Amino acid sequence: MRNEDLTPDAFEELVTDELDLLPDEMVDGIENVGFVTQSRPDDGSLRLLGLYTGVALTRRGQYGHGELPDRIVLYREPLLRISRDLSDLRNNVHVTLVHEIGHYYGLDDDELQRLGWG
Repeated sequence: MRNEDLTPDAFEELVTDELDLLPDEMVDGIENVGFVTQSRPDDGSLRLLGLYTGVALTRRGQYGHGELPDRIVLYREPLLRISRDLSDLRNNVHVTLVHEIGHYYGLDDDELQRLGWG
């Protein structure tokens, strides 16, 4: 699958659709998190599929007093690059969403790998 095969708007819609398909018990506890898409990471690389920035729930003390929202970013070009077709892209987006949401809940990469979401 080539980058031009899916427009940024279509990719964002696909990500939204996959987010809606996640189990309620995974997403109901998410607060103050923005989900966004970008073409590539800021460094221009194609290695990073997604990124969680914020303070994981397990590390929060007092929270809710004007903090900026946490963010989960999914990167279109890297995800397209590793995907064979649209079905594979949907799966890769799903796995990336679960992985980054796992970071929000305080799971590290090793733990996510053990759970099959690495």
